[in-house]
Amino acid sequence: MGLYIGLDIGTTSTKAFVYDEKGKIRGGSQSAYTLLVPEAGRAEQRPDELLDAVIDAIREAMTDANARADDISAVGISAAMHSLMAVDRDGHPLTPLITWADNRSIGQVNALRKGREAGKLYRATGTPIHPMSPLTKLLWFADREPELFKRAAKFVSFKEYLLHRLFGRYALDLSLASATGMLDLHTLKWNESALSMTGLSPDRLGEIVPITERLSGMDRKLADRMGLHPDTPWIAGASDGALANVGVGALGKGETAVTIGTSGAVRSFADRPSTDPNGRTFCYAFEQDRWLVGGPTNNGGIALRWYLEKFVIDEEEGESGDLKEKQALDRIVKLADSVPPGSEGLLFLPYLSGERAPYWNADARGAYFGATLHHGRAHFGRATMEGVLFAVRTVYDALTELGGERRTLLASGGFAKSDIWTQMLADLSGTQVVVPDTYEASAFGAAAVAMKANGAIGDYADLKNEIHILRTHEPDSGRFKTYEQYYSLFKRVYEQLEPVFPEIAELQRGTGVNEEEESENGHAKAERHG
Repeated sequence: MGLYIGLDIGTTSTKAFVYDEKGKIRGGSQSAYTLLVPEAGRAEQRPDELLDAVIDAIREAMTDANARADDISAVGISAAMHSLMAVDRDGHPLTPLITWADNRSIGQVNALRKGREAGKLYRATGTPIHPMSPLTKLLWFADREPELFKRAAKFVSFKEYLLHRLFGRYALDLSLASATGMLDLHTLKWNESALSMTGLSPDRLGEIVPITERLSGMDRKLADRMGLHPDTPWIAGASDGALANVGVGALGKGETAVTIGTSGAVRSFADRPSTDPNGRTFCYAFEQDRWLVGGPTNNGGIALRWYLEKFVIDEEEGESGDLKEKQALDRIVKLADSVPPGSEGLLFLPYLSGERAPYWNADARGAYFGATLHHGRAHFGRATMEGVLFAVRTVYDALTELGGERRTLLASGGFAKSDIWTQMLADLSGTQVVVPDTYEASAFGAAAVAMKANGAIGDYADLKNEIHILRTHEPDSGRFKTYEQYYSLFKRVYEQLEPVFPEIAELQRGTGVNEEEESENGHAKAERHG
């Protein structure tokens, strides 16, 4: 029986896991890296730091699994969406890697939204007009860095950069291509309007390949550093969101994946493209006959980390560093469980770093509403957790309105490790929540694609029976009724504040306030808090 590596290149770290053909983890590793914020609204990374993290994670996962190079049948790749960087003719970076969290293109977004092109592009590509989109980042380069824009041989994602370093090919899987805002949902080719708008020809973008595309002939030096044979095949894989659905078994109708780590997302597979008349959701191609419909939220575990670091952890007793932080987290979650649903009238809008779905509002900001002298640390902790889930529900409701079924939510990400938080999701959504044992769902999904490409499985459903259910939460009808009242108020508070968000955001930008903090490990901590 061969072994497969599932590689998950995320926003805060890269994780590698070694699986057997039954989906059992034999070993794994994680390597973190820095998110750079050189000025307000920017969020960048060093591409070669990510490359080193990939190499380290695979080498250490091989060691942890006690696996030899001969044991590895293939490597599958999951990667975060919406990254972009410019490279020269020799493949050398001309820019840092710009991440999904970068908001520098807000001016280009606002200009697009004033005309009719925004709606046309969304309906054609399935990608909402938002600063996360590589399309709007390209428009920013064309406007603000015209000389660099002309000089760049290609604009690529990190996965393409990685595969070029390993195999000499800028292979862009269909899933990530669809998230650029430039791929036509129906033809699965570059959209002519998007190309014309950016002024790019197709040869300055990556080579679109199926998610099961096989790459071989690895650079020998890099292969040696990872402990792999140069002829070990790598499978192109897909986006982390789509592969998280595969990893938890959310494959059919009524099966919706909810992932909350640093950020959050709600996603379902569909058998045909589906965009929202109100533009609240995304629709990305996955395979020729399967699309991913859903929406991401900016503020997941990062909101709870923010609350802990700003208002709790300095007052906690105990050891320093990670242990001190874990003690604080455990205490807050337990305290939160002692407070009734709705935090006795305290609401939290979790938009600390703007918001994506369903509002696509980079200027949205966080707020506690309803605070009184009665509210204490436990109330604020629970309200923070509930606020994250209220934001998740706004996306879930949009999916339901588009024809989805409220049957089962499959939970993954760091938040799924907390039975208090997952029960809260069941009560707040009125939907059964199932927690599979595949917390690292994107990595498992990447390995599953590699298995399919290798012929070890016929379809992803073949692995579904190997996914074990840790626990199931049924919604409590009384709590759901209470949450319905607070959820209605949560949405109205957002609507009332929406007109003044741009004003406060502009004042913050004028004072140099960063929407994200540079940290060596802060976002990795958020992943654990999630």
